[in-house]
Amino acid sequence: MHTDQLTFTDPVTRFPSVTPPTQHQPEPGLDAELTPRADRGENSYRGTGRLEGRRALITGADSGIGAAVAIAFAREGADVALNYLPAEEEDAQRVRALVEQAGRRAVLLPGDLADAEFCHQVVADAVHGLGGIDALVNNAGKQIAVESLDDLTDEQWQETYDVNVRAIYRVTKAAVPHLEPGSTVVNSTSIQAYQPSAHLIDYASTKAAINNLTKGLGQQLAPRGIRVNAVAPGPVWTPLQVSDGQPKEALPHFGKSTPLGRAGQPTELAPAYVFLTSSESSFVIGETLNVNGGTPSP
Repeated sequence: MHTDQLTFTDPVTRFPSVTPPTQHQPEPGLDAELTPRADRGENSYRGTGRLEGRRALITGADSGIGAAVAIAFAREGADVALNYLPAEEEDAQRVRALVEQAGRRAVLLPGDLADAEFCHQVVADAVHGLGGIDALVNNAGKQIAVESLDDLTDEQWQETYDVNVRAIYRVTKAAVPHLEPGSTVVNSTSIQAYQPSAHLIDYASTKAAINNLTKGLGQQLAPRGIRVNAVAPGPVWTPLQVSDGQPKEALPHFGKSTPLGRAGQPTELAPAYVFLTSSESSFVIGETLNVNGGTPSP
C-alpha cells in the first residue's frame, strides 16, 4: 500500500470545534448572517457523477443542511428545485449561483410549507421547472426552544407539526404520481428522535414521527420501485440554532458533547443524502442513517 497516494483525515480536526458567540436572528435565520459561517461544501465538495441526470426537489434548501445537499446534488450531476421561505431569498440566491456554477439547473420555489395548498403547488412547480422529478428531499424544519411546558403554546405545537410532519406527508403525496421506479425520497429526522432535549419536546416528537413515517412509506412504496429513507443529523451548525432553535446561553457549547467533541458542519451531512439518493443504495429502504459525530443511537 502506498500511503502517499491516500488522504487520511482526522474527523476530530477535519472541521474546527466552533465556539459560537451568543447571537440571535429572527426566525428563520440566514446563513449570510451566521457567526461563524457554516461550511456547506462550497470549497470542498467534489462530485463523482453519482446523480447524473437526476431531478431533485429539496425543501429547506436555502441554508444549512438543505443548502449543502443542493450543492452536493448539483456537483453530482443533478438539477435541483430549491424550496425556502421568502425571507430566505438572500441565501437561496447564493445557493442558486453555486448550483449554476456546477453547470446544473436551479429552480427557485419560495413559499411556506405550513400552507397545505403550497405543498401541492411546490411539487407542480418543480415538475414544470425541471421537466419532472425523480428525487425528493424533505428537509425543511421548524425548531423553537421552549424551556417550560407552561410556555409551549398550542400555536407553536401546531406550526411545528405542520412544517415538520404534515408537509412531508403532503409533499410526498403530491410527488408520488410523478416518481418513476428508481426514484427516491429522503427525509430529515434528528438525534432528537432518540435523545429528546427537555426544551425541544415538540420538535423532538416530530422527528420521532418522521422516523416512523419513513419506515411505513418505505414499505408501501418499495413495490413501486420508490425508495424512502431518512438521515438523522446530530448537532449541526446552521441558522436554525441561532433563530431560537437553542437557548442563547447554550450556543457557545453547541455540539461539544459529541464523541468527536464538536458540532457537525452541513457539508458533512450531504454525502448521506447523496448515498440514499444514488443507485448505490438500491437495497436500502426504510432506513434512518445516523450522522451525528458518534452519539450512540438505535
